[in-house]
Amino acid sequence: MATFITGKHISRRTFVRGAGVSLALPLLESMLPAQTPLRNTEVISPSRFMAIFYPHGAAPGWWEPAAEGPLPKVFPDDPRGKSMFILKPLEPFRDQTVVMTGLWSQSSEPPEGTTGSDHWVASAFLSGAKPKKTAGPDVSVGNATIDQLIAQKIGRDTLLPSMELAIEDPGSSSASCGEGYSCAYTNCLAWSGASRPLPMEINPQVVFDRLFGSGANPEDRAARRKESKSILDFITGELKELKQAIGPEDRRTVDQYTEEVREIERRLQLAAKATGNAETTAQPFGIPPEFDDHVKLQLDLVALAFRADISRVATLLGARDLSQKTYRVLDGSTSRGFHGMSHHQDDPKQMADYAKINQYHVSTMAYLLHKLKSTPEAGGTLLDHSLILWGSNMGNSNQHQHFDVPHVLVGGANGKLKGGRHLAYARKAVPTGNLLLSILDMFDFQGANQGDSTGRLAKL
Repeated sequence: MATFITGKHISRRTFVRGAGVSLALPLLESMLPAQTPLRNTEVISPSRFMAIFYPHGAAPGWWEPAAEGPLPKVFPDDPRGKSMFILKPLEPFRDQTVVMTGLWSQSSEPPEGTTGSDHWVASAFLSGAKPKKTAGPDVSVGNATIDQLIAQKIGRDTLLPSMELAIEDPGSSSASCGEGYSCAYTNCLAWSGASRPLPMEINPQVVFDRLFGSGANPEDRAARRKESKSILDFITGELKELKQAIGPEDRRTVDQYTEEVREIERRLQLAAKATGNAETTAQPFGIPPEFDDHVKLQLDLVALAFRADISRVATLLGARDLSQKTYRVLDGSTSRGFHGMSHHQDDPKQMADYAKINQYHVSTMAYLLHKLKSTPEAGGTLLDHSLILWGSNMGNSNQHQHFDVPHVLVGGANGKLKGGRHLAYARKAVPTGNLLLSILDMFDFQGANQGDSTGRLAKL
């Protein structure tokens, strides 16, 4: 437990600890020189990065802006083929959004003379490189993914240099998933090296425990959950001591933050009851059965990690290739599986239905963006200091086309991204590797190339 001295500056890296629990704190005025108000400080906050990937592209014509240049003030919400319908949930974040059209994910295309293997290359999203065709342990994506390169730059001083999250069970990472490709290529977005895939965590309870700890030992964890206790119950005295040492505004911030922690714990407890899994002392259970609950819990944990500076880098695999996931939040017209809906036969009605799935996926990202934008931090908000990449590796999924792939950037990137724009590029001329290389520049990682890049992304 750190010692707090009333009226004195406390470290940004202060943790409240007790009985196996380690609670990192959000940025407080007490952490700034001379009690400087957060709204007035010129302290540079750390940058954050998150990449969100969904396979199967997006309905062509339903996500692209009508013209290059400034984004419209109002995004159309008509599902009958209106441009930007899919991106409607991003309208409140228009001024920090950049939509890029025409990009070419050639790294996701199957080797010449083959078909079907482009369903096993989610790894190309952040590597920009075509993976080595193998079902054995000799996997390779050519280079580390940009999230890991960014983590090397900005994540060294954090408890978790990066977070790798997913929604669907990845199964094995070694067996062949199809067409002679290892499952590692479809299960893992993040690679710390060309041959080092990082496992994606689907269980929010495991993520929570990594962020905050959950007890001194497995038996304590099991007992705490059985009694529905909060981790905060183990540090009540330490929190009281902290709040006596900080000002009233900081106390309100700490109270709000701990309430968010309690709310996530409550939802994790509900998920554990809903799944019917028996608690063991070795492994926490409780993956929400509904996609909406599951993805929002994962995103809430990212927001908390960013806010408390536990981690500055995250990736989310929203679905696996060939996913037959259905989404109950949508109406009956979109009750078919995700992959099945992506083969819309270029039929306007089926494409409009598929666009509803795409829009729903974007709405979950908007859920995170709202949290980041509503969290103040040194001279701005968490969203001002973050960069969120959303995208896919297909354009028209019905035809397995890997050009005109959707990619969107949202956030301020600590002043390095100008939003409110649509950047249009010539078809089959600009590889997604150029975008990845440009993103690295925003985090002062000056790489010579990234995957199949031919240079920086013009106009970004």
